[in-house]
Amino acid sequence: MHREPDIVVIGGGLMGACVAWGLARRNLRVCVLDEGDIALRASRANFALIWVQGKGLGFPAYAAWTKTAAADWPRFAADLESDTGIDVGLDQPGGFTLCLSDRELQASVDALEQLREQSGALAHPYEVLDHAQTKMRLPAIGPDVTGAIYCPLDGHVNSLRLFRALHAALLSRGVDYRAEHAVDTVEPRDGVFIVKGTWGEIRAPKVVLAAGLGNAGLAPMVGLDAPMKASRGQIVVTEKASRFLRYPIVTLRQTDEGGVMIGDSEEANGASLAVDHAISSVMADRAIRMFPLLADLNVVRTWSAFRVMTLDGYPIYDQSQAYPGAFIAMAHSGVTLASRHATILADAIAAGTIPEEVSAFATRRFHVSACA
Repeated sequence: MHREPDIVVIGGGLMGACVAWGLARRNLRVCVLDEGDIALRASRANFALIWVQGKGLGFPAYAAWTKTAAADWPRFAADLESDTGIDVGLDQPGGFTLCLSDRELQASVDALEQLREQSGALAHPYEVLDHAQTKMRLPAIGPDVTGAIYCPLDGHVNSLRLFRALHAALLSRGVDYRAEHAVDTVEPRDGVFIVKGTWGEIRAPKVVLAAGLGNAGLAPMVGLDAPMKASRGQIVVTEKASRFLRYPIVTLRQTDEGGVMIGDSEEANGASLAVDHAISSVMADRAIRMFPLLADLNVVRTWSAFRVMTLDGYPIYDQSQAYPGAFIAMAHSGVTLASRHATILADAIAAGTIPEEVSAFATRRFHVSACA
């Protein structure tokens, strides 16, 4: 029988699992309430990139947060393996953005230059390569590839092993993980939070909303806000193939097991998870133009998922002013930022104080006029 928890984490996806593991490593009694397999879990469809390239335009704090997250990943992966014995397949050889026209390449260069020049930016290194230079590093590219951007900080992991490792780590740290525990209400009362569902209720002095899309309904119950927009993405997975791609590409990657994942769509559709084959065919066509050998591979799986996408696309981390002890954590880049969520963010929640490097992601940025 588990004792009453110090903190309840609502959501057992990448975000919730990272935060819960981080809290448990600080010797807190943690309970994770998860919908289980019925959840519209964005973690199922993560592309498993650890990506720095091009991130943070217009938001220097996010550029810095992302860069430090990528740098922290080796320690994060090692700590996970220490707790679980599971190798998540971390590989950070750098990554490429491939361009299929001079216009695409110039647009990418312009965006990176803007990022480098913005005030307060923590710029990341990158190289601009023409077709011949790109082919030297990626011999399998096709003639339609005009050029590429390479950033040495990028990488990827095995997405399935990462999720498995996080949940194994929760178990190893004694976290009270409860599947099939969808949360209907969170009620602040007399200094505690009463979390309720059809399964019953549980009380704790702190609660973390890490329920992804479910945060939109839960946040107002504790004086928080979770402004989100509809964003659906699709992924195509091929059969396993001989190794031809050493580096991850922003729109495709060859996994450590040999299969190729293709996925770069972003659709303003929050109503249906049905795969749109017109969109997946465009994705596949671009991938084949980049790497013609893909035309000979069979597709073994396709799926779509809803992203946890805030209104501006950047993470939200906040503590309720009305009900201190209630926190919200949500981000689209759950893999890239996992190392930060399990450390800096978990530290902040444990301490009950949001530090400056995290406070930049509070929801007050959506209410500038009110804060002026």
